[in-house]
Amino acid sequence: MAPSGQLTAPALQELLADAALAGDWALDGARSTIGLRSRVICGLIPVKGAFGQITGHGTVSPAGRVSGTVTVAAASVETNNAKRDKHLRSDDFFATDTFPYITFSVDRLQPSSEGVTVTGQLTVRGRTRPFTFPATVSVLGSGEVSLDVEVQVNRADFGLTWNRMGLASMQNTITVHAVFGKR
Repeated sequence: MAPSGQLTAPALQELLADAALAGDWALDGARSTIGLRSRVICGLIPVKGAFGQITGHGTVSPAGRVSGTVTVAAASVETNNAKRDKHLRSDDFFATDTFPYITFSVDRLQPSSEGVTVTGQLTVRGRTRPFTFPATVSVLGSGEVSLDVEVQVNRADFGLTWNRMGLASMQNTITVHAVFGKR
C-alpha cells in the first residue's frame, strides 16, 4: 500500500496495475458520510442534510478493474427539521415506503488528472441513470482508502419534481466521503 495521503493519477494507476489494491473492500458506514445541499425560496435559503445509513462494498480485480455498490437508506435523510424530513420521505420526494434505497453501482474507475473519474449507474426512486463524476482518492492507512466527491444532481432526472410555486432548486449538491477497508 502507498503512503498515506491523496493519490495522484500516476500513483493510483501504479497501485491498480501492480494489484496492490486487489481484493474485496467494505464501506465503513460509521466513518462515511453522504450529504446534500439545496436552496429554497428562490435560492436564498440553503438547506443541508445527510443520510445516516450507508452500506457498500467494492472489488478491485488483479488487473485493476473496479466494481462495487453503495446503498443509502432513503428514509435516513435528516435535515434537522422533522416536518421537512417527513416531507422528503413522502411520495413528493423519495417515496421511501415504495423505494427504500438509493444505490450507486460502479462500472468503472479511471485515473484522471483530478484523481479518478467514476462511472456507474445511479438509482433514485426506481429510476436508473448513467452517472459519471470526478473524485479524489486518499490512502488513510494500511488497508484503507477514501473517495471524496462533490457533484451536482438534477433531482428531476429521478422523478423528484415536486416544487411548490417553483421555490425550490432542482439542482442539488451531493457530497460523499466514503471510507473503505480491505476485507
